[in-house]
Amino acid sequence: MSFEFIDKGSPTSAQGFLAAGVTAGFKRSGAPDFAMVYSETPAEFAGVFTSCTFAAAPVRLCQERVRNGKFLQAVIINSGNANACTGEQGLANSRKSCEIAAKALNIAPETVAVASTGRIGVQMDMSLIEKGVALAVPSLSADGGNTAAEAIMTTDTVPKAAAVKFEINGKTVTIGAMTKGAGMIDPHLTTPHATMICVATTDAAISKKQLQKIVAANADASFNRITVDGDMSTNDTVLILANGKSGAVIEPDSPEEALFAEALLALMQNLAKRMVLDGEGATKFVEIKVVNARSVSDAKLAAEAVGNSLLCKTAWFGNDPNWGRVVAALGYSGAQFTAEKCDIYLDDIPVVKNGGDAGTPEEQLLSAVKKREFTITCDFNEGAADYWVWASDVSYEYVKINADYHT
Repeated sequence: MSFEFIDKGSPTSAQGFLAAGVTAGFKRSGAPDFAMVYSETPAEFAGVFTSCTFAAAPVRLCQERVRNGKFLQAVIINSGNANACTGEQGLANSRKSCEIAAKALNIAPETVAVASTGRIGVQMDMSLIEKGVALAVPSLSADGGNTAAEAIMTTDTVPKAAAVKFEINGKTVTIGAMTKGAGMIDPHLTTPHATMICVATTDAAISKKQLQKIVAANADASFNRITVDGDMSTNDTVLILANGKSGAVIEPDSPEEALFAEALLALMQNLAKRMVLDGEGATKFVEIKVVNARSVSDAKLAAEAVGNSLLCKTAWFGNDPNWGRVVAALGYSGAQFTAEKCDIYLDDIPVVKNGGDAGTPEEQLLSAVKKREFTITCDFNEGAADYWVWASDVSYEYVKINADYHT
């Protein structure tokens, strides 16, 4: 690879970015619950967001920023209240949150973005936003990226942050990011028009138009490929800010742009995989690959059906190589394929051949599904299109978390 991951990387690995994570009081537990990421100079930016019709107020405001804004300089994130399904008051509170942060940072309100995660249908307690901002601004630090990643967690068990670096014309470019999400994870992110939330930063000089193109494409090959429970959130948000502090200029349609996109994709995929591994109660990470399909849409339908099947997920949790559940999901997926041509493998072990039992002893199949990570490959043998999905299992713990959960 022409880039490398940075040890303990985070959004503040990129030059000119500061961050903080503090306790404002959104969580009953007293854990950190308010994060701020700040660029020392105005930054080019781009974003993709949930396609849920009930998109939360912060999402709607960020979409407006992407459509009409020229620069961003700060992102604030609270964990404990989604500010979703809160009507015009919720949207007004999102705007007010940006104004509070902007005043404290001495920047324009339209250069602040906001994201929220937590319980749906509860109006925002603005005194907590005020407290969060008052605590976060003096705490901003070039070492604060991992603390910010901790503050945006909900049912996550570990914070998730990473960064990569590479050289462009003798200058070191860094891309950092943090993300959260362990449940209600099946993003379908669209261009402006995560709950998973991702904030990425870079010190490259790159235009908003370039960023939007790259982030949209990369989301389709990372966050849009993961599923924990098949439920899309009201608050999924991915934002990236580029402040140019490295001095490396990335021209459109250049080899440098291709390298930037490659490095950002690796970063996004790294964080996406860690979200699935940290899925609520997850014990398994399963890659579902559909290959040699008639079309990408057929391959996608099939892979997502298997990845979201509760019967498949519970079988994986129970270490049960019940391939009948896989073929059933493929069959009802809506994908067009010929059953008698279909082969299925657990890792490289044949399970199904020409639509029927491949005759592999069950002991061999058990050896695959007992692993923490394994791959299911479904070969339709009648085209050239492929698609993959990353999924987790469903455990007793998942039911417990979501039966008991309220922020």
